[in-house]
Amino acid sequence: MDQDRQAAFDFDADATLDQTPEATPEATPEEPSDDSLGASLRAARLASGLSMAELSTKTRVHPRFLTALEQGEYAVLPSRIFSMGYVRAYAGALGLDELNAVERFKQEYPDAAVPLQPPTGAALQQMRQNSPKILGVIGVFLAVVIGWNVFQRINRIEAPHPSDLVAVPKDWAEQADHQRDRALYLGAPKAAPPDQTTPAMYITPGLEAQLTGIDPDDPNAAPPPAPPVQAAFNPRGAIYGASATVSQVTLQARKPAILVIRQGDGRILFARQLAAGEAWRAPPGVAATIDTPDPAAFDVYLNGEHGGVLPAPQSPLGSLNNRAQAAARESEARAAAAVEARARAAQAAAAAAAAATPSPTPTQAAAAAPAPPA
Repeated sequence: MDQDRQAAFDFDADATLDQTPEATPEATPEEPSDDSLGASLRAARLASGLSMAELSTKTRVHPRFLTALEQGEYAVLPSRIFSMGYVRAYAGALGLDELNAVERFKQEYPDAAVPLQPPTGAALQQMRQNSPKILGVIGVFLAVVIGWNVFQRINRIEAPHPSDLVAVPKDWAEQADHQRDRALYLGAPKAAPPDQTTPAMYITPGLEAQLTGIDPDDPNAAPPPAPPVQAAFNPRGAIYGASATVSQVTLQARKPAILVIRQGDGRILFARQLAAGEAWRAPPGVAATIDTPDPAAFDVYLNGEHGGVLPAPQSPLGSLNNRAQAAARESEARAAAAVEARARAAQAAAAAAAAATPSPTPTQAAAAAPAPPA
């Protein structure tokens, strides 16, 4: 019996779904149509032998709402959400398809706030009907574009015509032969211009004697003693920083230590943990600060000679460059003074030797003169 009721309910559901809104008869609350949801539910309840009271107890729905569903009086129901729940409970109590019953309820009692949607497959069917027209329009457009491009290319093709330059001028061939037979000679290198020579160092007269206590004009004065030679820089590992041709300050690690060079704007110029023997050459003219937690771990070399260790954990790099430049100037001045002193000593020795040589007498000069030829 349950199978008969389910088959009858599905038949009524299919008949209701196949009908269009125009063909669906308008059911009145007093006399519901035979193919409506209410009539199908009522027929299924009567076939099951359940009374309205028994169905109300089973579904826990008030008999008044169940009667309204059977008679199609949907306005009596509390709300649309509760009404769909009542329909689901009614169909489930009778063993019917709950989803099918809810869909039939939505069709018979549509929501006024939701716009009606076209049937499923209508848009696809319409697209299938219009697709040949759309494809035809696209094909015509592509054909027009391709034809226009072909037409433009054909118009741009020029017929072959002879060149305006019918012969090569004679002077071109003569100039080419002249340049080919012309030999290339390289002369001797010219001397450097005068402004590229290094001028001699100027020494203020009397200043050296006042500072050192030694008169450079005295030919018998001994040259000033040269400063003791310090330990020279000996690379024993990797060397970072500037090249040796421009750098005057070199920091070499005695033991593994961290070396950080910070510029004035806070940027890091160099940061590394140097191993023993590794070194860093400082670039000239850079305002930076040498930062290291162990200043005694780094030897300072000025112009390749040892100048002690770093004085403090944070030392200005400019002071070391100034010391290196001052030491270089002092060394150059001392070397120039020594060269000048040796030259003056040589001149004085030559003058003394010339004064010590006696001048020949007239008799010796006449005896030394060669005899006239016979």
